[in-house]
Amino acid sequence: MPRLITLLTDFGTADGYVGEMKGVLASLTPLTPVVDISHNVVPHDVEGARLALARYWRRFPEGTVHLVVVDPGVGSSRGALAASSEGRFFVGPDNGVLSPALLHGDARCVSIPIPSGAAPTFHGRDVFAPAAARLALGASLESLGDVAESPVIRRTPEATRREDGAVQGEVITVDRFGNAVTNLLAMRGGQVQVNGLTLALRRTYADAAEGEPLALVGSSGLVEIAVRDGSAAEKLGLRRGSGVVLLPRL
Repeated sequence: MPRLITLLTDFGTADGYVGEMKGVLASLTPLTPVVDISHNVVPHDVEGARLALARYWRRFPEGTVHLVVVDPGVGSSRGALAASSEGRFFVGPDNGVLSPALLHGDARCVSIPIPSGAAPTFHGRDVFAPAAARLALGASLESLGDVAESPVIRRTPEATRREDGAVQGEVITVDRFGNAVTNLLAMRGGQVQVNGLTLALRRTYADAAEGEPLALVGSSGLVEIAVRDGSAAEKLGLRRGSGVVLLPRL
């Protein structure tokens, strides 16, 4: 039975690029289900795609092939990768987007050769989709290429503890609701400072009044800055890299 394939890209759905990739998959492995994770990653946002992959890859069963194409360096000297980690498979460009899988101790990674006939502007269709199809049909990882010795690894910046006991962090991504997700880990009941505001950590968005800023621990376990029924990014001027401080609990 063919394995499941998931697909994450920054292609959008207006131009048919996703359709071309899915056509290749359907031609090579017609019985394989393909799950569209998203095609609305901000164009060229490798970091955003990396964080998205980190959220979902373990939610799928072992044997799943995660295909990720956010590839601003397409056609350059950047490599093409296939990897395995914790029983799942991964295919995508060697630009750090596959880091959530590569950071695990059992991770294995190979370099996929670029076929001479591959369009230099569309490796998603001509390189990555065929590789994902082969894995879905049961090919071994090693059959796709030689061992990749030094794949690009991206890591989430670590928060740092200050001398006063507070923890200095930053916004690592902003979701489509305008919630600013930080690199802070916390339990409910503390306080967060951001852009001159001190916000109590709430249980859920509904614990604040409409239009009120708040902090809470999101489903990923990370502290988020939000605005009830609004956008924290817009109202508070937050973006990736904005500073946030977790105050010590009294």
